[in-house]
Amino acid sequence: MVGDCRLKYLSSPRYYLPCILILLLTALPLFVTSPYYLHIITMVFFWAYLATAWNIVGGFAGQLSLGHGVYVAAGAYTSSLIFVNLGISPWLGMIIGGLVAAVLGIIVGYPTLRLKGAYYALATVGFAEGFRVILVNTEQIGSWKTGGAEGFMIPLLGNAPQHMQFMSKVPYYYLILVLFIIIIFVSSWINRSKMGYYLTALREDEDAALALGINTTRIKLVAAALSAFFSGIGGVYYAQLIRYLEPNAIAGAMMSNQIVFLAIIGGRGTVLGPALGGVLLTILGEITRVLFGQIMGLHLFLYGILVVLFVIFKPKGLIEFMKNLYETLIQVLEGRRAEGARKGFIGVEERNN
Repeated sequence: MVGDCRLKYLSSPRYYLPCILILLLTALPLFVTSPYYLHIITMVFFWAYLATAWNIVGGFAGQLSLGHGVYVAAGAYTSSLIFVNLGISPWLGMIIGGLVAAVLGIIVGYPTLRLKGAYYALATVGFAEGFRVILVNTEQIGSWKTGGAEGFMIPLLGNAPQHMQFMSKVPYYYLILVLFIIIIFVSSWINRSKMGYYLTALREDEDAALALGINTTRIKLVAAALSAFFSGIGGVYYAQLIRYLEPNAIAGAMMSNQIVFLAIIGGRGTVLGPALGGVLLTILGEITRVLFGQIMGLHLFLYGILVVLFVIFKPKGLIEFMKNLYETLIQVLEGRRAEGARKGFIGVEERNN
């Protein structure tokens, strides 16, 4: 009985389709051998990761943070500085950079998360801009050089896996794939946990959540810290992938806005929506750069138009359409499985007779 139930579960398309997808992603470097295309795919998952990390506070908690590039920059600069000056491996720097970003998220969130709506969004923009200006105008912290406006270069040590440096793009791809799977599992856990219910309650009606006894400020701070922590980890990865940090690029409005655009268009407040937006729109952005590379920032302009259109006509984002498409595929596959089982049963009956 138990074996039959388990076999029935394993043969369900709801189980094997995600498994097939994971296997395909794992085997992808075997088929995509071009470093250029593998780098693009790596960046697709990087942006999907950041959009999902932002979604913890921007989607589940409903707090429109427009300065998340700050946390990416905090993780990137922290890990890079301690790597260059103290020799601490970026593998450990991931945790340290994430924790620094989380502390920064709490520092920013404690006064700003008491604000509502546009006031909170504007406060995050103001803080992010201030942080960027500090990075631009700070060339040195004590004996540690940060580069200021010229940026900070991370020295290449060759093929040094212990320092998260590889001569091939393949390890970087697998690393961001693992990080992406982790953030999806974390988001799914939050969404199903008591914390997820609290976040949904305050997102829908904060006053009602307060009336029910939920400490909304504390739960928003926890969400902000978690979101900043994972964004900081993404910053550490980005620093080792690019090996050059420029304040305007990593802490500027372009970084923050792109994260928000991807999450909103994909479907914020859902587990897979921001990741979906990250995947599809990063590909669209790359196509735009190839065709219209002479027009700087055109992809962000297109993202902005899409945000307006989706807010008006499809407020739930791309995920709603993809869910319907996925459910249709499941029904088709389950229908074929049922038809195959029926024919097999008839065949057995005919042989017995």
